[in-house]
Amino acid sequence: MNIWILLGGLNAAFAVAADAHGWHELGSTPDIRDIFMMGSRYQMWHAFGLFAAGLMYAKTGLKSFAIAGGLFQAGIVLFSGTLYSFGQFMVVPVTGAAPVGGGLMILGWLVLGIVGAKQFKAA
Repeated sequence: MNIWILLGGLNAAFAVAADAHGWHELGSTPDIRDIFMMGSRYQMWHAFGLFAAGLMYAKTGLKSFAIAGGLFQAGIVLFSGTLYSFGQFMVVPVTGAAPVGGGLMILGWLVLGIVGAKQFKAA
């Protein structure tokens, strides 16, 4: 089983559910709802990154693509998780987790892009 494709699907599904919850259940306080919804958007985009990492890993077997998947998943937990917690409960569970998570997401895209560009050269 390709864990990165599985996590991509699970994260995409959770992001849709979180988006619906944020929109319908968090009331009309724009700032709080916007923070929660930002977590959902970032989770969804990075679920696609997990799919890409999983597909590239399946095709090549390169551990670099698994590393990109790990960076995406850790970034989702730290960044989106912090935004969900703050948007829902007005609590930041771990100070500094969101910026670290964002940095991990950036690193995941860099690894995916650089290794992918080297692996799949244009003909």
